[in-house]
Amino acid sequence: MKILTEHESKKLLAKYGIPVTREAVARSREDALSLACEIGFPVAMKISSPDIAHKNAAGCVLLDVGKQDVDASFETIVANAKKHAPDARIDGVLVQEMVPRGTEIVIGIKCDSQFGHAVMFGLGGVFVEVLDDVTFRIVPLTKLDAIEMTEEIKGRSILAGCDVGAIVSTILKVSEMAAKEMIFELDINPLIACEMGVVAVDARAIFKG
Repeated sequence: MKILTEHESKKLLAKYGIPVTREAVARSREDALSLACEIGFPVAMKISSPDIAHKNAAGCVLLDVGKQDVDASFETIVANAKKHAPDARIDGVLVQEMVPRGTEIVIGIKCDSQFGHAVMFGLGGVFVEVLDDVTFRIVPLTKLDAIEMTEEIKGRSILAGCDVGAIVSTILKVSEMAAKEMIFELDINPLIACEMGVVAVDARAIFKG
């Protein structure tokens, strides 16, 4: 299996027209400060490594980082990553724009040995593990399939005020991706949905072979 970093995974999403955060990987503290100044403060900073899946739990995610804290944040994230996974490949630190608050949802791809690829949709963020409020459809999906997925989760009322059209569009783009790419697994979590549009804040893709 080939595991992509968050940044690499988002490049794949962007290829299919899924909105992603403005970001870049910094190889040094100096790079991080320069990139953060281009993106605009405050920024989010995360470890960029295919070998650390749960970045929050590893202490490798810092949010709302101001200009004066970039250097220290870079060092903290790298140190925590090395402590958490000494043998992990570390590409650098991802410097990312902070996205306005919205509804956190998850869209993903799962590969079943019997049924093939399926698209997953549900409430994202911490709700994924706490509530396990998700639904699945076998690829390829129709627009009706995608609409029904947004309507059948238990927490569908949370989507009130969100751009459901953008959510449906994203589900269909993920279905297209599943049909065209050799993806074993994909998690877009969270995908932030608001009144006008969606944006992928985090993502992780795993390829076959």
